[in-house]
Amino acid sequence: MHEVLQRLENAARNAGRPSPRLLAVSKTQAATAVAELAAAGQRAFGENYVQEALAKQQNLNAPGLEWHLIGHLQSNKAAVAATAFDWVQTLDRAKLVPLLAAARGDDQPPLNVLIQVNIDDEAGKHGCRPEDVPALAEAVAAQPRLVLRGLMAIPAPDPDPEGRRTAFRDMKRLFDALASRYPQADTLSMGMTEDYAIAVEEGATMVRVGTALFGARSRDSGLGIRD
Repeated sequence: MHEVLQRLENAARNAGRPSPRLLAVSKTQAATAVAELAAAGQRAFGENYVQEALAKQQNLNAPGLEWHLIGHLQSNKAAVAATAFDWVQTLDRAKLVPLLAAARGDDQPPLNVLIQVNIDDEAGKHGCRPEDVPALAEAVAAQPRLVLRGLMAIPAPDPDPEGRRTAFRDMKRLFDALASRYPQADTLSMGMTEDYAIAVEEGATMVRVGTALFGARSRDSGLGIRD
């Protein structure tokens, strides 16, 4: 973890930007691996599947961790996700907004929400179109049980990570426009193991790193959970 944090700090310093938050992508990783990273000081973890995250939370017994949903959110899982996660990074359609807001407990702080953007207009990929961001942002901001924190994106694959720089720049422009209207929008989540340094240079405030922290990912978390 130290090596990743150092590289993030170096990229931010070279670009004249603040160091971003590190989100450890723990999807398909065993709860024991999460516990080891938490013991080393990592607090925020990203999961793709609601049920897998619930199982890890129950097995870990580690209060103080912050859980982010970074996988596609199905409508029928919205109510559970609203109570089980601290952040939902993949809101991409208006239908989810009232479902999340209605399910978020009054005894919980408001749910942090990022709007996922399909910045490269990839066919079949989740995320809203850039032009749909303002309407979605307005819908989220109108809900007292939700907090609009910013944007998230996964650029199109490219053999050369430098090929994603344009998408990162486009996301930064979109984020700046959003933040100018919603001061609480302070998070631009983009960049993964192979390109997080480039994402930081282009303005990411949060990066999602799995392989560089946990090693090669297995196909099964060992929990026998599937959504």
